[in-house]
Amino acid sequence: MIDQAIIQFDRALRTVFAPARSVRPVPGHDLADAELDERARCHAAALMRVNHSGEVCAQALYQGQALTSRDPTIREALAQASREETEHLAWTEQRIEELGGRKSLLNPLWYGGSLTFGVLAGCLGDRWNLGFLAETERQVEAHLHGHLASLPDGDHKSRAIVTQMKQDEIGHAETAVRLGANELPLPVKLAMKLASKVMTLTAYRI
Repeated sequence: MIDQAIIQFDRALRTVFAPARSVRPVPGHDLADAELDERARCHAAALMRVNHSGEVCAQALYQGQALTSRDPTIREALAQASREETEHLAWTEQRIEELGGRKSLLNPLWYGGSLTFGVLAGCLGDRWNLGFLAETERQVEAHLHGHLASLPDGDHKSRAIVTQMKQDEIGHAETAVRLGANELPLPVKLAMKLASKVMTLTAYRI
């Protein structure tokens, strides 16, 4: 148990503080950078900061869910999703740097809260665990769709990253449903949306 605790703590530190790495090429890496004015550049950087914080939350959620899942198949599905989310971390972090922005100062807070939610979801049982995963990914997909509408028209690099992230999130939700996810009650979905709204509005600025 001590070894496992050290591993999980190390994973948390790496997610929040260490640069992430990607196996896949960064989407849009071969595209020319757009000439953005200061306002558009700051807006794009803030949106990518929100996306980066969302991926920090996703890592914590998957970690908590995997810790309490009873089914090896589900744990592997969570692990695969987590690997792809790590790539999202790397992509958004690189894009933030390219735009001259910074990561959210509250990432440790987002991580801790999401880890708690993930552990609680896993404790409810694997079908509810998967239901929580599926609903999370649906809400993230909708959130990314909104960012595609909000990003500056000429920022093709950021758009390429967000588009690929959106496709990956759809795949994660479909996997959760295929493995037997329960549909969450409406009050739970609304509470998740409220928590997400608080995070996105705060991370946009801080």
